[in-house]
Amino acid sequence: MKSRLFAGVALFALLSGAAVAQDLKFAPGEDARFHWADFEALKATDLKGQKLKIDGPWGGVDKELFNSVIAYFVAATGADVQYTGGDGFEQRVMIDVEAGSPPGIAVVPQPGLAADLAKRGKLAPLPAETAAWIKDNYAAGQSWVDLATYPGADGTPALYGMFYKVDVKSLVWYSPENFADAGYEVPTTMEDLKALTEKIVADGGTPWCIGLGSGPATGWPATDWVEDMMLRNNTPADYDAWVSNALKFDDPKVVTAIEDFGWFARNDAFVQGGAAAVGSTDFRDSPKGLFASPPGCYMHRQASFIPSFFPEGTVVGQDADFFYFPAYAEKDLGKPVLGAGTLFVVTQDSPVAQAFMKFLQTPLAHEIWMAQTGFLTPHKGVNAEVYGDPTLRKMGDILLQADTFRFDGSDLMPGAVGAGVFWTGMVDYTNGKDAATVAADIQKTWDTLK
Repeated sequence: MKSRLFAGVALFALLSGAAVAQDLKFAPGEDARFHWADFEALKATDLKGQKLKIDGPWGGVDKELFNSVIAYFVAATGADVQYTGGDGFEQRVMIDVEAGSPPGIAVVPQPGLAADLAKRGKLAPLPAETAAWIKDNYAAGQSWVDLATYPGADGTPALYGMFYKVDVKSLVWYSPENFADAGYEVPTTMEDLKALTEKIVADGGTPWCIGLGSGPATGWPATDWVEDMMLRNNTPADYDAWVSNALKFDDPKVVTAIEDFGWFARNDAFVQGGAAAVGSTDFRDSPKGLFASPPGCYMHRQASFIPSFFPEGTVVGQDADFFYFPAYAEKDLGKPVLGAGTLFVVTQDSPVAQAFMKFLQTPLAHEIWMAQTGFLTPHKGVNAEVYGDPTLRKMGDILLQADTFRFDGSDLMPGAVGAGVFWTGMVDYTNGKDAATVAADIQKTWDTLK
């Protein structure tokens, strides 16, 4: 479904004092949509002879795409920058930092890992002005600052990272044709979404496809539902407290969020196959009902990656589309967005590492990847017209309109909870177990952790 609108490769470099050939995806100055002034300004930073190693989780196509961004930094500054990322990053970076041979910059997909590195004294804090810059230039800026602020080795909190390349989970997928045939409109509030759910049943249809099956990870899709419901029923501060266990899992606020998920998932009339099928249906198969004739279901809540499991030939924007999983109008909690993402941290401080972090603040550093595929950014300064994929541009709009962004909560919790009893507990809940009992059982596991 994703396509590249730009395929030309240009050769360009002009360094102060020397000319060096670099393969650049887009020729500087040729496409006015890009912030080429950022590239021109970067030329004033002379880093010839300085080396920077970056390690991270991106391999394959993402590695190629990130290298296309790095090329502009190299062409403008003369620095020698090598990205050596790929599978096994999480284990590799811990080994390297403990051995005293860290990369200059690490691209970290889990804030918990970055927090651990900071606590061990393995990260360099970012300049003091960076937090203010993020607040001013990222949508829901304070959220991004909070997600990258951790206690250091001395216990003093500091900003250690900057997010770059993020994902959106607060999405509902549907068939525009099915909606049009039935006369349904896209809901803009949670109240409207629930009313539409009931109307579809009254009209003889099935509103939702929900599947929690995922092999050993069965249950994780329900944790995303509950996290979204936590953000729609409670303040961001409550969500943060829940993730850290300052707000206990069996607190009434959490139980209410679980039961709000249950409003959709535990009603036989609301879910394809009935509530009993939710726990056993594989999440990869669950959206297929959107494309059945007559429709097996009308809506499917899932993250931005789910089109990979749509029937072959499905065109997003035509055969399938999505809308923001809405917030309650009556609760006045703004537009929270649940998602994930990667943050850049400095693991070996140097002028070239700090210069690259500064480069990531420029719109151009985001636009180069945006214009290709697989990239979303909360940077308000980018030109959204650059997006090479209209689907990503629409997701980008959801990010930019967010009042609050919160990271996938289960990914921030200890593994025994977030990737353990939270998963299994949600399956038990969809199979009929009481929400308060499930929450209490999850809390018991958390209480055993020290």
